[in-house]
Amino acid sequence: MLDVPHRTSPRKAALAEAAAELFGRRGYHAVSVNDIACAAGVTGPAVYRHFGSKQDVLAHVLLTGLEVFGQATDEALAGAQAADEALRRMLEAVAALAVERREITALWRWQGGHLPKPDRTTIRRAGARIMDRWAVALRATRPALAPEHAELLCWAALSVFGSVAVHHLSLPRKRFESLLAALAAAVLSHTVEAAAAPVVNGAGGLAWLAPASRREKLLSAATRLFRERGYHAVSMEDIGGAAGIAGPSIYRYFAGKADILVAAGYRMADRLRLDAERALGEADGPGNALDRLVRSYVDTVLRSDNLLAVFTTESVAMAERDAKELLRMQRAYVAEWVRLLGATAPALAEREARITVHAALTIVNDLTRTPRLAARPGIAAELVELARAVLRAGAEWPG
Repeated sequence: MLDVPHRTSPRKAALAEAAAELFGRRGYHAVSVNDIACAAGVTGPAVYRHFGSKQDVLAHVLLTGLEVFGQATDEALAGAQAADEALRRMLEAVAALAVERREITALWRWQGGHLPKPDRTTIRRAGARIMDRWAVALRATRPALAPEHAELLCWAALSVFGSVAVHHLSLPRKRFESLLAALAAAVLSHTVEAAAAPVVNGAGGLAWLAPASRREKLLSAATRLFRERGYHAVSMEDIGGAAGIAGPSIYRYFAGKADILVAAGYRMADRLRLDAERALGEADGPGNALDRLVRSYVDTVLRSDNLLAVFTTESVAMAERDAKELLRMQRAYVAEWVRLLGATAPALAEREARITVHAALTIVNDLTRTPRLAARPGIAAELVELARAVLRAGAEWPG
């Protein structure tokens, strides 16, 4: 079970820092204990004097990162004289951390699934405590804001800061921090509308669809298991069992687990491209096109949550050729958002536009993968409006 790492020896801290950089760059499974030792300038056995396993290293890195974020939050709030000042100071402090420690943000968002359940619970609770403090600070400035809406906005603001983990873009430090804080502030000032009643499909609502083929059943089962357990923890037998297809017959449809992963990645990329083409084909100008693209993305993600999780987190397990091609497709999709945002805000530099677009996309990605938030009855409309709020803030950012 994890202990909160209030104090860490210099050697242990050096090992954790080396591990964080390697995990963030290569992915957890591609990094060995010897890799960590080599990066820190020690021998492999030296790692085990401080950590019991590679999982312990990852858990320490994540919990230490959360503790740093929590301390920054507390110090910013404690030094403020008024509620508005406290919120501003908090956003500035977390923006500075996001820029300085973006590798921690990356691990927090993508790698926690590699830990045992008790450790995941400890880390999730530590993150929730930070969000509780953010919500209290936000409601001090907006007393009429319902607690459940404050929670939504705080998690969305956290996604703005976490978005720096999905790209390698950078700006001069103060400028980068200022942009992130402005985007997060736009999220926290957003007005959450009353949720519409959820749409409930009847039992026969999709009865007209043909039954899924065995190949589709395998793909669906695999993406769900990859999302729940991680690619490396799932076997072909697990996938066949989940799909109700046992024995060698599963290999009639896919040569192996890697083929399923690649098929899932291309399926998500194609779905995004086709839905975007449909939305843009009906637009009457850049602003309307960007609005339609936001709606298209939210709709596609809500219909494809397991595919999205695989698309965004498991590319490190793919063959280099497929990983590069999917990355090219992702970048082309993001480039369309950037082009449209630039057309609506000509004064916004391209790099700032890209950072803004990634922040908007990350809010949608993160919140749809958080079960409690994804279950909100009006989440689709809320995600659209939150993404729009970020894009507007980027377009209006004075720099």
